[in-house]
Amino acid sequence: MSFHSMWAELLPVGRSSASGGYRRYAWTGADTDCRAWFREQAEARGLAHETDRNGNQWAWLGDPAAGNAVVTGSHLDSVPDGGAFDGPLGVVSAFAALDELRGRGARPTRPLGIVNFGDEEGARFGLACVGSRLTAGALTVEQAHRLTDGDGVTLPRAMESAGYDPDTLGPDPERLARIGAFVELHVEQGRALDLSGDRIGIASAIWPHGRWRFDFRGEANHAGTTRLADRHDPMLSYAETVLAARREAELAGAVATFGKIGVEPNGVNAIPSLVRGWLDSRAADQASLDTVVTGIEKAAREYAAAHGVDLDVVRESFTPVVEFDHALRDELARILGTRTELEAPVLGTGAGHDAGILSDRIPTAMLFVRNPTGVSHSPAEYAAEDDCVAGVTALADVLEGLACT
Repeated sequence: MSFHSMWAELLPVGRSSASGGYRRYAWTGADTDCRAWFREQAEARGLAHETDRNGNQWAWLGDPAAGNAVVTGSHLDSVPDGGAFDGPLGVVSAFAALDELRGRGARPTRPLGIVNFGDEEGARFGLACVGSRLTAGALTVEQAHRLTDGDGVTLPRAMESAGYDPDTLGPDPERLARIGAFVELHVEQGRALDLSGDRIGIASAIWPHGRWRFDFRGEANHAGTTRLADRHDPMLSYAETVLAARREAELAGAVATFGKIGVEPNGVNAIPSLVRGWLDSRAADQASLDTVVTGIEKAAREYAAAHGVDLDVVRESFTPVVEFDHALRDELARILGTRTELEAPVLGTGAGHDAGILSDRIPTAMLFVRNPTGVSHSPAEYAAEDDCVAGVTALADVLEGLACT
């Protein structure tokens, strides 16, 4: 099956007719359909399919128990109303690259694996890369069991509802020990390649990043009868903090985003008692990130005090800077330069990935495919068809160089 036919087959799954974006959330019907698609692709190629203890899917050519396997893939879930390419491009390209290797008559001397990591985006339970974090031991079983969605459904209960056993959750060091290299292909989430005129890039590092929850607690009251001077309105403190985040990020050459908000009692004619906002911030280095977040929190506390509002700040997740394996990164550059005379630029990224989570345990690397608009996590996310095909060829070259004679 060609890249184009696979892409067309997967494209409708989990797509909202209202927004045009995708709602492929972990352990939902759309996720189940994506998993079925992955299994069908594996079986159609005669690959051994398995789902591991943490809900990640694997397709194997050769026996993974032999060790030193080369694995590629990404994820199939999405952010709310996300685009088609973030994650799925890496999975579809993995199957297409394997097809191209077979068409070339290449003979693997190492096991080859394709993976679909579960719940990479964290759209349902609020924590990114759950499947890879559990596998790598970066998320404990106790922490995983405490994860809940917006409706109060826990991760174990959601897994059970989807037909999976949550009692198996936990680190999987034996599986990781069998992997000698993991290469994730991903659409670029930015415009660096578009600006340089290159179709394919190689990742150098993932910026340090984290998520912080700001709880502004004020006093609920009547919107029509309460004098402005008598109000303790947490929405004002929150709004000023959003503006402060933009200023701090600009000063540090970083990014900071309040993209999610919860309001109580959430009535049109009621002053809120609670405004809860989630900050996502990322920077090229740890010092810059610390400066941004510290500046935002300082400003938030000053605004809260000025309005008679209490403030709690909780760091919900954090990932330090990830330097991808230099030897593997250089080998990718050598392979692409030798086989295709492709001088793929090396660039950093502010987006988190499963490859970043696994980098502490196994050698990992990433390939990026050009995104002409730079838009991601949106229905407008896009990669041209010829660039996607170039990505498949580049991934096939890499897999052949790493795993075949």
